Amino acid sequence: MTSAQLRRAFLDFFASKGHQIVPSSSLIPGNDPTLLFTNAGMVQFKDVFLGQDKRPYSRAVTAQRCVRAGGKHNDLENVGYTARHHTFFEMLGNFSFGDYFKQDAILFAWEFLTEVVKLPKEKLWITVYATDDEAFDIWTKEIGVPAERAIRIGDNKGAPYASDNFWAMGDTGPCGPCTEIFYDHGDHIWGGPPGSPEEDGDRFIEIWNNVFMQFNRHTDGRMDPLPKPSVDTGMGLERIAAILQNVHSNYEIDTFAALIKATAQVTGATDLTDKSLRVVADHIRSCSFLVADGVMPSNEGRGYVLRRIIRRAVRHGNKLGAKGVFFSKLVGALAEQMGEAYPELVEKQAVIEKVLRLEEEQFGKTLERGLVMLEDALAALGSDTVIPGEVAFKLYDTYGFPLDLTNDVARERGFTVDQSGFEAAMEAQRKRAQQASNFGADYNQALSSVQCTDFKGYTEVKAQAKVVEILLAGEQVQSLTEGAEALVVLDQTPFYAESGGQTGDTGRLTLANGAVFEVTDTIKVGKAFAHKGTLTGTLAVGDVVEAAIDNARRDAIRKNHSATHLLHAALRTVLGDHVTQKGSLVGPDRLRFDFSHFEAVKADEIRRIEQLVNEQIQQNHEVLTRLMKIDDAKAAGAMALFGEKYDDEVRVLSMGSFSIELCGGTHVSRTGDIGLFKVVAEGGIAAGVRRIEAVTATGALAYLHQLEQQAQTVAAMLKGDVLSIADKVAQALDKSKATEKELEQAKAKLASAAGASLLDKAELVNGVKVLIAELLGADPKGFRTLMDELKVKIGSGVLLLATVADDKVSLIAGVTKDLTDKVNAGQLIGWAAAELGGKGGGKPDLAQAGGTDVAALPRVLAEAKAQIVAKL
Repeated sequence: MTSAQLRRAFLDFFASKGHQIVPSSSLIPGNDPTLLFTNAGMVQFKDVFLGQDKRPYSRAVTAQRCVRAGGKHNDLENVGYTARHHTFFEMLGNFSFGDYFKQDAILFAWEFLTEVVKLPKEKLWITVYATDDEAFDIWTKEIGVPAERAIRIGDNKGAPYASDNFWAMGDTGPCGPCTEIFYDHGDHIWGGPPGSPEEDGDRFIEIWNNVFMQFNRHTDGRMDPLPKPSVDTGMGLERIAAILQNVHSNYEIDTFAALIKATAQVTGATDLTDKSLRVVADHIRSCSFLVADGVMPSNEGRGYVLRRIIRRAVRHGNKLGAKGVFFSKLVGALAEQMGEAYPELVEKQAVIEKVLRLEEEQFGKTLERGLVMLEDALAALGSDTVIPGEVAFKLYDTYGFPLDLTNDVARERGFTVDQSGFEAAMEAQRKRAQQASNFGADYNQALSSVQCTDFKGYTEVKAQAKVVEILLAGEQVQSLTEGAEALVVLDQTPFYAESGGQTGDTGRLTLANGAVFEVTDTIKVGKAFAHKGTLTGTLAVGDVVEAAIDNARRDAIRKNHSATHLLHAALRTVLGDHVTQKGSLVGPDRLRFDFSHFEAVKADEIRRIEQLVNEQIQQNHEVLTRLMKIDDAKAAGAMALFGEKYDDEVRVLSMGSFSIELCGGTHVSRTGDIGLFKVVAEGGIAAGVRRIEAVTATGALAYLHQLEQQAQTVAAMLKGDVLSIADKVAQALDKSKATEKELEQAKAKLASAAGASLLDKAELVNGVKVLIAELLGADPKGFRTLMDELKVKIGSGVLLLATVADDKVSLIAGVTKDLTDKVNAGQLIGWAAAELGGKGGGKPDLAQAGGTDVAALPRVLAEAKAQIVAKL
């Protein structure tokens, strides 16, 4: 049975048992701050298990794409070297949301394994949580598994509920006991059953885990029962495929065999058992799917993990003998293997290839820069043969230079690396990353409310409403007094709560007794709209208020929000379908839109984008909204916005045929209401992510007036008019360049003359010319040119020059090639820099440095002379 056939058989089996086939969710968890990547099948159903979301089905089955390469679940360093570790894998799972529980879950699993894929019953072993008598009895009494093959596992990880058979999504959130199914490969393979001292062997392999979701765990260890006991199961497709295809390693199944063959072809490798082939074959899967889901290589967060995986793959490709770019060439082979199940691989193949190719090329340049810096670091060590761990870590962390390459180069030069120092620096960096990470938030730590606010703001700017809840410092209170800052929840409201990038409304809540609650922001707390502000007077739960938004501010927000949709469509038209939204901020004064793209948007592209948006504004399309089922909306071509989580029924917003998106925000009635659209800024905010800022309506007009005023001011300064500015500036620049050239020539003549006179001051030491001098008023920028000239003129000698400018010392040392075996310029300058409170380094024949201790310069020059004399 092929991997594709197995995936289809699993989905079809559970569909026959009344399960809804749900497509794999993105590898980027929606609205979940606790996870870096989707790492299990249940992630997309987390809110369902918590009772915070309801689906139109109570049974589901998925083949979920998963990545474990960062955060808590990180298998990266094991990938390629074990039989079953992957950065990317597929998790087959069936789920019950308050429908069936332990009995049916166990019966379904047994039927699929023994009847559908026909695994021998005697090969299957079972584990249950130690106190789960119900599951144990189902296995032994109903299924008939012998008691000696049903093993109870207690809290074997040092804490309550810390067990191989008690499963949790993270430190907090849904959890419960589980029962696992193991496959026995036979006594010809070393290893013992689960719970035995030999359990880490490869004989008994876990293939299925049934998790019985019963609790929601909080940070204080409290275990609250879930609203409805549920089931979450997972079976690794690669593991079960290996068993069904009679191979012991996941890397021998059909999918990997094809990818390994393709990798060998593009790298020129001939040994198909080489572990590096496994690494590359695994990594092309995770990298391709991450890019398809909108992740771009960068230096932080998910993008940093992607960059690490790409670089690890490239490094292993180089070890295989790959010449030039090779990694991106494997995307086609992956699309052939998995494109039918995941058509996004085929649809985005060109984009994936481009991203991987650019990153691979960039890494090649990084390696070149790293080698230069490593050479400089080795030269600066002098007689010391140990590269400090901090140096190796800087090469790794700042320049992406792998530690193993540093070790390789060091061995070739007769050096070693301070491994413990490197690990200490790495551990410090890990702690910093953990402290700064946003992916460790407590899923339960948030403001909560049981209220549900009816939003009237699509059609109303004022509404009579009742106060149903008041939150003061996060706690519920019954009333507020003068000056209190709090959150007020109403039963209905025209105020829009911040969501989807649109900022929350401001305005007033006014009581009949004259009290006023000034609303400075509106946020969502569950399904409640909370009005944040300050009270003048008194306010209590049950009071009736007139809720009125700042309509002028809302009107400006509407225009910017609708323009954001037009901008998104224009970007995809001009730049390509790979453009996806990475975030947005829609306020009253301007809009900000972040999107995936590989390079800076060119000036002519920006003009085309502006032209397209303004054409749609001029056509004055009616802005239509429809409520649709989510699947129907997507089938109609509506785009879902980045990071948003949608209900089963969604609002579909369309502006002619140009833009169709899912959006719950507020918008203009017709595109003509936007008036005018103007881009004011474009730039990169991360690798592969660009940001455009723009203004509309009166904001755009004010921006153009400002530009016009500045142009008129510049024109007056250049004694011309606005239309001749470019010519006038060009003339001024040409004149400035000519003046600079003349100045440089004059400086060169002066330096040459100064150099000639400097050589007169050289001393003869043991037959060697030595020149040590402080130059008054010299330009440090010209030091290198001066040193090159002096070395040519001196023929053979040692030189050390210094100058002071802006309370800083600049040093340069030069040694002619015939003397570097006696005097090392890099070592000399390194010592001098340290004495002057600075740093520097270089090669044996030329080195530069800087320092801040100006007063110490005379002493340092004198001691430097003594050091040089001693070596000659």
